[in-house]
Amino acid sequence: DYMEWDPWRISEFICISVIKLEPETYSRYYNYDQLTDLLRSLAQKHANIANLTSIGRSVENRELWVMRVTRDPAADGPGKPKFKYVGNMHGDETVSRQVLIYLLEHLLEKYGEEPRVTELLDTTDIYIMPTMNPDGFEKAKEGDCMGKDEGRNNARNVDLNRSFPDQFEEIDENAEDMPEVTAVMRWILENKFVLSGNLHGGTVVASYPFDDSAAHDNEGTYSRSPDDALFRYLARVYAENNPVMKTGQPKCEEDINETFEDGITNGAKWYDVAGGMQDFNYLKGGCLEITMELSCCKYPPSTQLKTEWDNNREALLAYMEKVIHIGVRGFVRAARNDAPLADAVIMVAGINHNVSTSRFGDYYRLLLPGTYNITVLAPGYIPMSVAGVEVAEGKAAVLNITLEAENDENPTAPSISESPTETSVNRASTDSSSSSTGVREAADKEKDSRVTVQPQDFRHHHYNDMKLFLQKFSSEYSSITRLYSIGKSVQERSLWVMEISDNPGVHEFGEPEFKYIGNMHGNEVVGRELLLNLIEYLCRNYGTDPEITQLINSTRIHIMPSMNPDGYEVSQEGDASGVQGRNNTNNYDLNRNFPDRFNFVKDPRQPETLAVMNWAKSYPFVLSANLHGGSLVVNYPFDDSPDNLSRYSKSSDDDVFRMVALAYSQENSKMYDGHSCKGMNLYQEYFKDGITNGAEWYNVHGGMQDWNYINTNCFEVTIELGCYKYPPAADLPKYWEQNRRSLLKFIHQVHRGVKGVVIDSKDGSGIPNATITVDTINHPITSNVAGDYWRLLVPGKYHLTASAQGYSSVSTFVNVPKEGVEIVNFTLNRIHSYTNGQTIEDTTPVLDPSVKEFQSLIKQLSGESGLDKLIKDTPTQSSFRYRRYSEVSEFLRGLTLNFPEITSLQSLGQSVEFRTIWALEISNNPKVQEPSEPKIRFVAGIHGNAPVGTELLLEFAASLCINYGKNTAITRLINETRIVILPSINPDGRELAKEKDCTSTAGKTNVHGKDLDNDFFEPQPETRAVMDLIQERGFTLSVALDGGSVLVTYPYDKPVQSVENADTLRYLASVYANHHPKMHSGDTACPNSQMGTIPNGVLRAAEWHSHMGSMKDFSVDFGHCPEITVYTSCCLFPPAEMLPTLWGENRKSLLSMLVEVHKGIRGVVRDKNGKPIVGAIIVLNGGVRVFTSEGGYFHALLAPGLHNIEAVADGYQQQSQKVSVSPFEAASSVIIEFDMENDIFGLPRELVVASAAAAMTALVVTAFIIWCVCSAKSNRQKDGFHRLRQHQDDYDDEIHLMSMGSKKSLLSHEFQDESESDEDTLYTNKL
Repeated sequence: DYMEWDPWRISEFICISVIKLEPETYSRYYNYDQLTDLLRSLAQKHANIANLTSIGRSVENRELWVMRVTRDPAADGPGKPKFKYVGNMHGDETVSRQVLIYLLEHLLEKYGEEPRVTELLDTTDIYIMPTMNPDGFEKAKEGDCMGKDEGRNNARNVDLNRSFPDQFEEIDENAEDMPEVTAVMRWILENKFVLSGNLHGGTVVASYPFDDSAAHDNEGTYSRSPDDALFRYLARVYAENNPVMKTGQPKCEEDINETFEDGITNGAKWYDVAGGMQDFNYLKGGCLEITMELSCCKYPPSTQLKTEWDNNREALLAYMEKVIHIGVRGFVRAARNDAPLADAVIMVAGINHNVSTSRFGDYYRLLLPGTYNITVLAPGYIPMSVAGVEVAEGKAAVLNITLEAENDENPTAPSISESPTETSVNRASTDSSSSSTGVREAADKEKDSRVTVQPQDFRHHHYNDMKLFLQKFSSEYSSITRLYSIGKSVQERSLWVMEISDNPGVHEFGEPEFKYIGNMHGNEVVGRELLLNLIEYLCRNYGTDPEITQLINSTRIHIMPSMNPDGYEVSQEGDASGVQGRNNTNNYDLNRNFPDRFNFVKDPRQPETLAVMNWAKSYPFVLSANLHGGSLVVNYPFDDSPDNLSRYSKSSDDDVFRMVALAYSQENSKMYDGHSCKGMNLYQEYFKDGITNGAEWYNVHGGMQDWNYINTNCFEVTIELGCYKYPPAADLPKYWEQNRRSLLKFIHQVHRGVKGVVIDSKDGSGIPNATITVDTINHPITSNVAGDYWRLLVPGKYHLTASAQGYSSVSTFVNVPKEGVEIVNFTLNRIHSYTNGQTIEDTTPVLDPSVKEFQSLIKQLSGESGLDKLIKDTPTQSSFRYRRYSEVSEFLRGLTLNFPEITSLQSLGQSVEFRTIWALEISNNPKVQEPSEPKIRFVAGIHGNAPVGTELLLEFAASLCINYGKNTAITRLINETRIVILPSINPDGRELAKEKDCTSTAGKTNVHGKDLDNDFFEPQPETRAVMDLIQERGFTLSVALDGGSVLVTYPYDKPVQSVENADTLRYLASVYANHHPKMHSGDTACPNSQMGTIPNGVLRAAEWHSHMGSMKDFSVDFGHCPEITVYTSCCLFPPAEMLPTLWGENRKSLLSMLVEVHKGIRGVVRDKNGKPIVGAIIVLNGGVRVFTSEGGYFHALLAPGLHNIEAVADGYQQQSQKVSVSPFEAASSVIIEFDMENDIFGLPRELVVASAAAAMTALVVTAFIIWCVCSAKSNRQKDGFHRLRQHQDDYDDEIHLMSMGSKKSLLSHEFQDESESDEDTLYTNKL
């Protein structure tokens, strides 16, 4: 019978029956009993360096002995890498069993005598398992060289080396049939083994990973691991020290001609083995293992054992020594308290395989000699990268790392646990945070003997009662709760959410987020009360109930008891199937109000709907349930079909939805029965297993569950909790008892499938918004801001791919377990550029620390939480009001007087009525041109009747100035950016505008009646001032604020057929809209709006109001600067009381523009000598052009993705390349060096230069000949010229007359000679 024991304490219960240790004869095999006695005796004799334990038992109940050999073997501490040898995995391959016994004896006897052995045991933690298959050995027969008799497999005929989880194939073996494998897997995962050897027999060779390939060809397919070169080196270390193996010609009887180059082979190339142990060690345990085949004969006669020991002794020792002699080792600690950081990830750039620290913070990364860039990553800490780590021959390099906490106020340095922790690096084993079915069943049984605290007060809670209930539990259990509101209902009731987590208010790296929503229909109240019961149950049992404690510690749970508090207040207790209170105050059904995939929903989006949409997009929710009433079933997507017929509408994740739906229904016996409302309806519904596809039941357009699935990473189902919508309060305990287990089990489902992190190989940071795709499922999900992701999947084998803009994609196979979650981490390499169709990985040099720090800031602020934290850290305290022109001028002057070091005020010109058009520059050097910095323009007030933008920009300017020098992020943004703010272009119109008039056109134009946004062709004074500024060029981005709607438009306003760079312009507009709490939903909610829903709140301007002569069009065409127009409010001139709200809505978006202006591409153009080239043209994707400024600098914003960049300059060869732009990274840096133009007029430069030289030489020779001829003639005809000079007056008159003709005529007469000969006349005529 199986009995439980602690494998690491079993030595306390071993009865030591000491036998006298006789000298080893190397001439006999030890059976199980003899081996046991020998190991016990060795352990007792050498207790100072040996400790015998069992890690489990075989099928036939034999112990799986492991001898730990090291100095102080009973102590577990840092500083010594762990090494292991495993033998006799196949019971009939017996040489390995014996040589490991001999190795044990050698190490124990030579310790203290031989320096080599002494050093090895003093510095290494060595574990030796002589036999993994003791049952098989007992059946094997001595002399069986070919393995024809029994013994290879275990007692249940399982091949132990085909039974480990495999990366390419699902291994279908029952754990009960292979306890040996289960024990070894646990042993591997509980220890941070660094290096290992698995000893076999049947030939003589060292085989290294991978053992199989995706193709599973029988032989000949080289399956390369990320550490292929290292594995080959390690295999050669063993082979070179084995006199037979190193020949590469084992000459085994079974295949006399088989050869192995250098005595080593790639496993899959030799023959394909799925489910092998060495691949499991590498992929799951982070341990490098090779397989050594020691002899041709599997079970040779005992007389051959001495020879086998002699052949392998040196190889066994030399291989062990490599664990301390190569690579990098060190400690990872927290900076604040020097505490060790367990499970910190050690990444080596260019090698897609990571290791992690032990519970003591120490790590060991085997590497070949060379120079490496190493990054260390730990949850809750700022990653650290160390470039240029030198690994030399001999001892391993030492690299100790200290990490700073991301939040200095609450660092999360873990304490050292009392037992070894499970590692999960790259692709690791089942996550221990997820409870298995067995654990939960055990927990259920334990509850019979342990009292859990149940909710006591079952009643209906009206709004104020519910609010007090939530506040009470938030106060009493503040260490695990956070109460927050996501918005308000139509009647201004808060939409409360209770967060329950061991670290409330913080997204913990790698921890999934879950939500429950109740009372969406106000008269369906059971869900509301069950969620209040659940909050009480979780809080009161945390720390005492293991299941609840584990669930809260591993999950961030969000519970919204009521989405429709207004509807609840008008509902009536006892309403079984009515509709009073179902809808919200505006009489809209909230579960028909979400954007629909077939666009059936035309109703205006309600505030409750918008609040939930924003909430769902603000948190990385993985799983959700929407609790309803009126039936008894779990309903899963899709809820509708394109033809509006009631039929099964399958989603891409239909299997996953069925799995999570069944998880709920199976725990509710009444629901699982399938007969939902017996006796209540004439039409008796039946749902098999208590679940149904939504559309097969009935069509729902605009439902919340479908919207969640299509628009976020969250999988949501709708749970109908009972047929009575508003039952009497006396029935509530019954509902709690029926649903308690279901509510808990459904939360557990968030820990199914696959999770992990997508990591940048260069700096170790997480890659946000990376896409995780599953080859057989058409539904990608994306990584969170920190790079962590979660993907729900049913058990099975999958092919996953991680991809991100600007990175090379990585794919892998994964087996999802039946319980728990598989951890799969992806490490992606950046793509720097493409040249001639070839991808070039990013090899940019290590940056200046200041530049690297700023790039890190941009990446941090690009995440949702980054700007939220910045806003939280820089609160504003202004009393908002509208300012007229004189007050605006005074305000701007006040900024320059109070912040002279970062501000400069410039007059661009004057309006018709001589009011100044002001431009305020904010920069750390505002009076100096700095072409290397991006320049952004904020403009408002082009329409005087829409002054909101003016007030927002004044507040924006003030908040930047006030926080300069106080907030690090604001200070760095100002130091690295030139910010130009034009608060009011139309000050005359502003003076005429009417406050609180949402539609008045008074003040829209200037005093000449010109709409300035139509006047950039025939400019007014106001537009001329702005045009001059725009034409200065140098601006990277412009943002104009206007009013009359809630959306963003991008160029062009004029009706053009196509727009160059449209993707970039649309992307910039979407960045602003996505950071706005309302805009991105696409519902303007403006009265009399004819547009309806605008996708993502972004529109091409011509589709909004097409017109000519706009500022944004002029900016693009003549300033080469993209400009977007933001419409900040439906009302043109809202009451001043609305300004704080509008500021709150737009502040984050305005800040996002300051971040966005640092993205795209930037660089410098120069010649080969390093001289900057000013005025070079940078052509983007064959269309849009930007120009290099002083110093050769250029900067252009581009949408994320790959882009073609061409650089053109007179006299130089055209340069082109492809660059990658990331939505989260600072601008890709590009250096373009020009060569001189080789072609002139289409001909090679050398030919043209040679031709020109020849022509010049010919011209000189010809001129010399003519001169000689003329000189000779001049000597013969001097009298003629003499007479010409005598008649000077006549000559002057002639010149005067001839000057009326051509210069050619003048010259032809200037040298005429009256005594001209006939010969001369003939020569002249020929000319």
